[in-house]
Amino acid sequence: MSNGNSPEDERPIEDVSQDVTEHAPEETRPSVGRALQQARIAAGLTVDDITTATRVRIAIVHAIEADDFAPCGGDVYARGHIRTLAKAVGLDPAELLAQFDAAHGGRPEPTPAAPLFEAERIRPERRGPNWTAAMVAAIVAVIGFVGFTFVKGGDDGGNEASVAEGAQPSTGSSASQSSKPKKPADPKPEPSDSAIAAAPRDKVTVKVSAPGGRSWISAKDHNGRLLYDGLLEEGDSKTFQDNEKVNLVLGDAGVIELYVNGKKIDDDFRPGAVERLTYTKGDPQVG
Repeated sequence: MSNGNSPEDERPIEDVSQDVTEHAPEETRPSVGRALQQARIAAGLTVDDITTATRVRIAIVHAIEADDFAPCGGDVYARGHIRTLAKAVGLDPAELLAQFDAAHGGRPEPTPAAPLFEAERIRPERRGPNWTAAMVAAIVAVIGFVGFTFVKGGDDGGNEASVAEGAQPSTGSSASQSSKPKKPADPKPEPSDSAIAAAPRDKVTVKVSAPGGRSWISAKDHNGRLLYDGLLEEGDSKTFQDNEKVNLVLGDAGVIELYVNGKKIDDDFRPGAVERLTYTKGDPQVG
């Protein structure tokens, strides 16, 4: 546990619990920042501990606990930081977010998607040449020409057989050329299920995905050099590789999926749990 806070931050608060934000009367309920600070102190955590667990910068944690949300960069980012900090100190994020929204004009409205869908609907569809129609037109033209030749040959009397014999090869050749199917293009190879399925054996390859939500992650190589330190949004993924090992810190391990050297790690991480993991060339197995 780090000791990077002032004594004022570490003073114990009497009768502090999660019920502070859930059951207190409206007029006596502490502010969002004060509730987060009380819960952190009650859990025996410093601001440095919270920063390490959530990857939220120390300055922002201090500002939020003082109910100053300007450094967050907007209500959307402020709500995300409140949710992350609430999970880290054991509070219900929904209660704090509702209190924040009530004090800041309500929850931000999502961007309407109707104009985008309308633009997609009226966008003209680009089509290639209609080879079927061209083939049918060619066959009709050949049949018309052959019919005309037969009628003309009947008027000439004895030339009917010669005209028919001359027209027959033309019909067969044209129909054969027009109806000959085109060679289908070679199908493109489908990509593999995982870009790291063929991970080199002389390295350790770790893929971190966030299908269940967003989480702060940190990754370092075997020399302690920082490979990544930031927020992994829901649906995003990052891949890290080193000659010996990769060290990970997961701020909210419950939303993370891990693939080590091409194989999925099936650990049952709890939502909101902070996990520190190390993987080497001999894994998958928790280091």
